[in-house]
Amino acid sequence: MDERILQFIRALRATGVRVSVAESADALRAVEQVGVMDRETFKAALRTALVKEARAIPIFEELFPLFFGLGEPPMMPATGGLSPRDQRLLQQALQALARLFGPQMAELLRRLLEGQPFTPEELQALARYAGSRHIREWADRQALARWMQRGAGLDERLEEMLRALLRMLAEAGMDANTLRQLEERMRANRAALVRQIQQAAGMSALERLAERPPEPSEAELLERPFHALTPTDLHRMRQMVARLAARLRTRAALRMKRGDGRRLDAKATLRANLRHAGVPFDLRFRRRHLKPRLVVLCDLSTSVRHCSEFFLHLIYLLQDQISRTRSFVFIDDLREITPIFAEERPEEAVRRVLRENPPGYYNTDLGTSLATFCRSHLDALDRKTTVIIVGDGRNNYNDPRLDCFEVIRRRAKRILWFNPEPRALWGTGDSDMLLYAPLCAAVHQVQNLAELTEAIDRLFERGGA
Repeated sequence: MDERILQFIRALRATGVRVSVAESADALRAVEQVGVMDRETFKAALRTALVKEARAIPIFEELFPLFFGLGEPPMMPATGGLSPRDQRLLQQALQALARLFGPQMAELLRRLLEGQPFTPEELQALARYAGSRHIREWADRQALARWMQRGAGLDERLEEMLRALLRMLAEAGMDANTLRQLEERMRANRAALVRQIQQAAGMSALERLAERPPEPSEAELLERPFHALTPTDLHRMRQMVARLAARLRTRAALRMKRGDGRRLDAKATLRANLRHAGVPFDLRFRRRHLKPRLVVLCDLSTSVRHCSEFFLHLIYLLQDQISRTRSFVFIDDLREITPIFAEERPEEAVRRVLRENPPGYYNTDLGTSLATFCRSHLDALDRKTTVIIVGDGRNNYNDPRLDCFEVIRRRAKRILWFNPEPRALWGTGDSDMLLYAPLCAAVHQVQNLAELTEAIDRLFERGGA
């Protein structure tokens, strides 16, 4: 039983439930105390030891019967109690249906009549046929079960064949009560076969998931390049962004608290103390204003889309540390998204922005986007504004419009560039990064979420941006 419990724990981990070594040991000790004779007590002991989050309860409830169920779904012969005459009519009908629907479907119908479950070898063959090797997530088991049912013939073809059988037996003169009992037993056996396939699909999915390498830790995900992220990685990292933003917010608030002390204003002090013959009895101070003003230009082309997504999330979760932000996105031209973030929460706003700005095929045009900004949005800049550009600087050999970039640089406090490409690729192919970089106050490589977080953290250093 201990080995079965350990298999169950591995299955929980494979489906995303966090179970520590200590909790595994607690589960084994709990079962040792309560035993396995009372199924509900045994189940409660395991759940108490292994489940610590509400989201894990449905997974536990679904997996428990797979490992500690009541055996195979019950099946019983549907032909019990039939008279010799009715059995002869049934055999004749089956022979006729085999000619109409084929021998494979007739064999399945015979299995329902005899109450014969699938063998383990048959279930394994069905799982291979249905593509169990393509299992990537626990939710994939449902699609696997559907394909296994189709492969076994447990679909509309069987229903059509069952109705045909009942019709033929009724026309041959079988009693109505006998027909009803026969139908009820066959349908019960069919439901049992479906449950058997669902259980087999679940176990097959668990086996495939258990073969996967363990999920990377959060620290490993932070260091993983954006271009190497899987859909599962992206989902986990989106959940991490709020925690990263809270950490950045705390750091920024502490810096501002330390940096909010007054500094001596020499000119104001001298003016205020002229009446004291210049003796500085009355000191005057000035305060530092640390909150940065930002203008953000984010490239949403395919190559940098995830970097921009996480950047927008982080910036808008840090709004209480930023004096003012105006945000723009671009692919082939510029679009302001500030109103979207004013109307919706950051998560919904980012999803909407990505949905409304789908990437195209080699259509990035940063030069045109810079020209649009200079033509329509220069009012967003003043000498206190930091401009942040998030992108790889690739322009599909279009005009980089360095003249527009220079206009932006002169009007703003400074320009920072966050580039998710490795530095070795800057200036290669259609990259204009080496043309833009000398005009920037700083260029940060942000290949992963750790580097992106560090770059944003620097906005709040040394008096802010």
